[in-house]
Amino acid sequence: MTASAATPESPDNEGIPESRRINTADLYDERGEELDSIALQFQSLGGLSHFSGPARTIRCLEDNALVKSTLGTPGEGAVLVVDGAGSLRTALMGDMIAASAVANGWAGVVINGAVRDREVLADLPLGVKALGSNPRKSTKTGAGETDVELEIDGVTVRPGAMIWCDPDGILVERQG
Repeated sequence: MTASAATPESPDNEGIPESRRINTADLYDERGEELDSIALQFQSLGGLSHFSGPARTIRCLEDNALVKSTLGTPGEGAVLVVDGAGSLRTALMGDMIAASAVANGWAGVVINGAVRDREVLADLPLGVKALGSNPRKSTKTGAGETDVELEIDGVTVRPGAMIWCDPDGILVERQG
């Protein structure tokens, strides 16, 4: 299959040439000293198993208003990293917000917290990593911060740093 036949919309990366699928284990073997690995065991819940891009960041606790508004803007292939403090009490993203992310060109979302609508998320052409799921909605007051430095499992995620995700885990480019 030629590269032109591949589409980012392909579920689970079908049709995407191996040359465009970056495996984190291989990347770590090549560039280990330049990368940090998040050891926390995130679940792969989206339709794309491999995704990467520059990080955009949000810190919020059980309030997804910033997640919704951010994913409603052009993503240009970025990965939104949301530090929800590991809370599984409410979902920070569901099917409607994820569909908005797809429509706006986001590569994926990493949520240190919960999502909902797992079956729909699995069918969307979007990378999704989260700790788990909960059907309970979050609040929508807008509490939180965007484009801030995050620390997840001892790994610093800065806005603009490259992030790579696949079934093996999450790698983050060290900066500074």
